[in-house]
Amino acid sequence: MRHGNKINHLGMKTGHRSAMLSNMASSLIMHKRIETTLAKAKVLREFVEPILTKGKNDTTHSRRMVFSVLKNKEAVKELFGTVASKVGQRPGGYTRILKIGFRHGDAAEVAMIELVDFNETYTPVTKKEVKKTTRRGTAKKAAPKVEAPAAEAEVAE
Repeated sequence: MRHGNKINHLGMKTGHRSAMLSNMASSLIMHKRIETTLAKAKVLREFVEPILTKGKNDTTHSRRMVFSVLKNKEAVKELFGTVASKVGQRPGGYTRILKIGFRHGDAAEVAMIELVDFNETYTPVTKKEVKKTTRRGTAKKAAPKVEAPAAEAEVAE
């Protein structure tokens, strides 16, 4: 019986699973969006969320802890650079899983996992607020000024 065993082993041994999750997390951080099976995406979300939380605190210790998991220098640099600046204000929930469909070869359910703050479609873009002006009366619009044609004639000569 599997009472209390909530980890999805994905049909792999521990070493294979941890290496695969490390590679997928590095790819997610570098590319901001990857496509995989739904089961792997759900396991990856549980794996990568604490890493992104550690990325918000840029200290030597947190960099070393993240590097021990990711084992990719470029991914660590990207995490503590651009990713941390975007997710710094978010209290959690850094990833989004979107179901795409089914794979043709084995009919596995395919999903796309992405970093929430890097998708402009779903993230509201901050626009400059236009201050509405109030009018206190009915002011007449001034007629547009027209230049005298004589001035143009003198310049042409």
